[in-house]
Amino acid sequence: QVQLVESGGGLVQAGGSLRLSCAASGRTFSNNAMAWFRQVPGNERAFVAAINWSGERTKYADSGKGRFTISRDNAKNTLYLQMNSLKPEDTAVYYCAASRYTSVATSATMTLNGYDYWGQGTQVTVSS
Repeated sequence: QVQLVESGGGLVQAGGSLRLSCAASGRTFSNNAMAWFRQVPGNERAFVAAINWSGERTKYADSGKGRFTISRDNAKNTLYLQMNSLKPEDTAVYYCAASRYTSVATSATMTLNGYDYWGQGTQVTVSS
């Protein structure tokens, strides 16, 4: 089993930045593609960004493209999401997820069904 714990959320003004972290435990962490999703009450959990096993390939949803950067440090078993130029519509609970796949080439890594392990989430609130 892989366990994931998110941190780094908080309250920030529009235009500000936050860096989310996801600490992972499990021997196969470095072999898994990983992702960030976000969810607002009343809405479906939405894809934000994904990264392959090595960190060399990434995918982004249009909502965060150009503002968000996903990265990973396999030596530290940690996934990151750098969020810049934050907008009020970025307000959500952000979740870290680990996939059964190693690659982000498959379309499944942009959807919920591509992931087997989830963290509990961290709240991000962007004020206007």
